[in-house]
Amino acid sequence: MTHLAGAIILGLDSAIGLTIMRELGQHGVPVHGVGRSTSGVAAASRYCTTAFERPDGPIAAWLPDLIARTGAGALFATSETDLLELAGLPPRIGDCHLLVPRMEPLQKVLDKNRTLAAAAEAGLRVPHSWQPVAGEDFAERIAALRYPVVAKWAHPPEAMRRLGAHGLEWIKADYVRSAGELARLLGRYRPVGCWPLIQEYCGGWGLGQMLHMADGRATLRFQHRRLHEWPPEGGVSTLCRAEPPERHAAQMALSEKLLRALDWQGPAMVEYRHDGTHYWLMEVNGRFWGSLPLAWHCGAHFAWEGYRRAVLGERDSGQAASPYRGLRARYMVPETKRLARLLLAPRRIGDPFFRVHRVREAAGYILAFFDPRTRYYILTLSDPRPWMRDMAQIFRKAVRREKC
Repeated sequence: MTHLAGAIILGLDSAIGLTIMRELGQHGVPVHGVGRSTSGVAAASRYCTTAFERPDGPIAAWLPDLIARTGAGALFATSETDLLELAGLPPRIGDCHLLVPRMEPLQKVLDKNRTLAAAAEAGLRVPHSWQPVAGEDFAERIAALRYPVVAKWAHPPEAMRRLGAHGLEWIKADYVRSAGELARLLGRYRPVGCWPLIQEYCGGWGLGQMLHMADGRATLRFQHRRLHEWPPEGGVSTLCRAEPPERHAAQMALSEKLLRALDWQGPAMVEYRHDGTHYWLMEVNGRFWGSLPLAWHCGAHFAWEGYRRAVLGERDSGQAASPYRGLRARYMVPETKRLARLLLAPRRIGDPFFRVHRVREAAGYILAFFDPRTRYYILTLSDPRPWMRDMAQIFRKAVRREKC
């Protein structure tokens, strides 16, 4: 059996890092995980060769030593903060390939305004948007908008930094029903001197198209429909279903065209809202995405695609993944939070068009446990220890809250 060089994963605490670890481990790659502690769920996986506590300081200060110690041939990262640091380093350190995007394409994807401009030029349908800037007549623009609208930050990492410096919470998206609500929201951020991007509301359901790009073409494709999200009006996918490759084929071609225009290399997910007729671009997720476990369950292995091309030098057309029709995956903790919100506090849901069918939602939650199409983000029978660790950590947190 051929000995494969190991891989380093920055991120032990999420289902994303765990999925990358399982995927590479199943292909025979020794996997070394790095996390804030070695108690992350991915560290409990049977495929974790070594778990390291993350050293203090910038990545550039400690990564070369870690590569030398592990003999790794590839590195993967799961957070945008780490991607920004790694993008400034050389694409290779010794024999280790840093499988992360380069700085210029990454900056384009992180900046929603630049992404939307590139998408419009590539022929995609984009929401009407307004980026407030200092000195502008907000009142005139607010009065001219059609409501509801959605407020979300054009460059989340930069927004988090600036809001944190002023003691303000970063909110991924606000659903705004009226001009008065929008005026109050924009006033909240006046001391910071920057404001969220204001977009028209786009109805429909979420479609995620995932592609691995290499040399201007997609070498692996996968897509899913978002069935549930946390929070309910839009956020992390908590229940998603694989979409057959013959559906949305024309839109997949446009997604590939957009990533080519962005000069993107490696994995990315292009996210849309689809109302049955139109596809509205929401964003490009330039890192491994939250619903990656569904792709793995269906045989679409995006981390392995990057590894085999970079480390093994393979240049064929990629894996011929054939998603099981209707296969779906659940992220149980936020899925349970979602159900609790729908049943107990539906008025807290920000989306004015969201409809709550309590009996249907409760029944669907229970029946999914008995559905043979259901898979899970963390729980697998072949690798159960991450789920056991996750449950133990949830129990300990609940006990600490009870004592407080």
